[in-house]
Amino acid sequence: MSKLSVFFDICRIFTSESFNGTRCRSTMFLLLINHIESFFVENNQHLKSKKSILFPKHHRILEELGENIKLARKRRKLTTIQTAERAGIDCSTLYEIERGNPSVSMGGYFNVLRVLGLQDDFLKLAADDIYGRKLQDIELLTRNDGKCILSIEI
Repeated sequence: MSKLSVFFDICRIFTSESFNGTRCRSTMFLLLINHIESFFVENNQHLKSKKSILFPKHHRILEELGENIKLARKRRKLTTIQTAERAGIDCSTLYEIERGNPSVSMGGYFNVLRVLGLQDDFLKLAADDIYGRKLQDIELLTRNDGKCILSIEI
């Protein structure tokens, strides 16, 4: 018997005319609520966010970014409270940004950079795609028969 069919059975019993006792009705109501809650918890497991996993060398890049943000904030003589309020985030989120935590959203990082006047630095991310251009050049320099016209070192 599926959980959904049990749920509908409980609903039918709960709404039947023969079910008049207020004590029994309140107990059945609690059962119904518990069943609904467990049904939605079990069926929405896929909605939980997955933890970001980074290699140590990539995590160090985020840590360096966080340190740069912290230094920029201190150079402007802004407190963590001032910066967090202006960025519209919690102080603990700012702390995580300054630690380079990968689970903080890009929006959080962007808002802090905006407060520090560094929002244009965000446009520099992935702007110079050297590897992508080399791949594109190889494709452009390859003839239709698959033979390469010119070799390019990647």
